[in-house]
Amino acid sequence: MSTRLTASRALWVDLALLAAAGALLVAMVSLGNWQMRRLVWKTDLIERVDARAFAEPVPLPAGPVTEEGDAYRRLSATGTYLHDRAARVKAVTALGPGFWLMVPLRTEGRILWTNRGFVPTGTNRVGLYRPVGAVRVTGLLRLSEVGGTLLEDNDPIAGRWVSRDVAALTDAAGLLEALPYFVDADHEGAATDWPRGGLTQITFRNTHLAYALTWYAMAALFLGGMIVVIRSRINGTA
Repeated sequence: MSTRLTASRALWVDLALLAAAGALLVAMVSLGNWQMRRLVWKTDLIERVDARAFAEPVPLPAGPVTEEGDAYRRLSATGTYLHDRAARVKAVTALGPGFWLMVPLRTEGRILWTNRGFVPTGTNRVGLYRPVGAVRVTGLLRLSEVGGTLLEDNDPIAGRWVSRDVAALTDAAGLLEALPYFVDADHEGAATDWPRGGLTQITFRNTHLAYALTWYAMAALFLGGMIVVIRSRINGTA
């Protein structure tokens, strides 16, 4: 009787372990499948962004904009810079540490915040290229970067900015309203002038295929281990 009970318990333990192993195997394959779906989504996103960013510039959108449908769309607008309302947003680029020069552009009765480009730390304001009068700005649409960064918050009172938060910049500049996005402008002036525009990085990290293959490989190895263990248990029982 004791031997039968022990054998019965051993069988239930084996079945429970097999069920758990099967669930883990399914989870690994599911994660691999999810990464493959993400790969399709990311590839499609990259293709759509490239098509927008390198197309002929279009007028400012009349309605709401979204990250999915409008980010990096090439725009063009004519207006006048409000240089006295400019703000500096902390940045680090291939040119070193410095800041983005954010300047509101009054265009057709609206305010469009424009990232005129990068300026290195220590650059004198007098040395900046500041076009006066009507200008034509061409660049890429970017969505507002609300709040700050993961490590730092914007401090409008102190004039310390770490993200391009359009609503906060508008309030701090004493403006009534602005469009809910900004434009990363192409470079203006001579090649050596500051601010240095046209530095937008249109790159997306795409490692989904590598992750998918990793999950599939782990699932294959795990399945192989399961087969070895099951065979050894069967042979031992026999």
